[in-house]
Amino acid sequence: MTRPMLEAENLVVAYGKVEAVRGVSLTVAPGRLVTVLGANGAGKTTLLNALMGVLPAKGALRFEGDDLMRLPVEARVARGLSLIPERRELFATMSVEDNLKLGAFRFRAKGGGGDLGEMYRLFPRLAERRRQHAGTLSGGERQMLAMARALMGRPRLLMLDEPSLGLAPLIVAEVMRTVARLRDEGVAILLVEQNARAALRIADHGYVLDGGTVVLEGDSRTLQGDARVVETYLGSLSVDEDGPPGRAASGR
Repeated sequence: MTRPMLEAENLVVAYGKVEAVRGVSLTVAPGRLVTVLGANGAGKTTLLNALMGVLPAKGALRFEGDDLMRLPVEARVARGLSLIPERRELFATMSVEDNLKLGAFRFRAKGGGGDLGEMYRLFPRLAERRRQHAGTLSGGERQMLAMARALMGRPRLLMLDEPSLGLAPLIVAEVMRTVARLRDEGVAILLVEQNARAALRIADHGYVLDGGTVVLEGDSRTLQGDARVVETYLGSLSVDEDGPPGRAASGR
């Protein structure tokens, strides 16, 4: 049996006396795409920040079997975790290419890091705009740049916080296709999303958060057919609508 890449058990995150995440357990296996769904305020971003070490947490957290709880953010990055926050946090007055180079900053002294040519292969639009300031990009292009910059650090596990936020439907589909392609190329992904329909089409497994607690868990096909998920997140549209290609859509 393949050892999980990331394991969280009974994770608790509190702001003062208020618990924003309460007893959450989840697993991400190597090369798999796991999504965490939930309404605004469900605790999704808090969960990601705790996994990354930005927020203190209680419980157990392991990466490839090793304890992460006492490690600071920098050590978790060195182990192979990478978080793309909701705001993307690009350097607006720097070029696309310089933003990408900063993604490999931790390799500066010893060489290595991602390859610019590989990023331009994955994101052809960025190649066209390599000399352009990041602040002049469209919302979809900024999201692609955020993903490419994170990949320059050669992460083992890529965590994305609401990559579809504020994007037009066609751009959301393009971003999700890219996320699915990264999974297919071997990157483990933890995707936090309010757009349940888009996320479940490409995910292998999913968790539903409500009030900081996991209320549903299952493979993506099972969640797409669960009446509670359909009623709360998917509405009346068919789950077989055309969408970004991925394992969930193909049944693999």
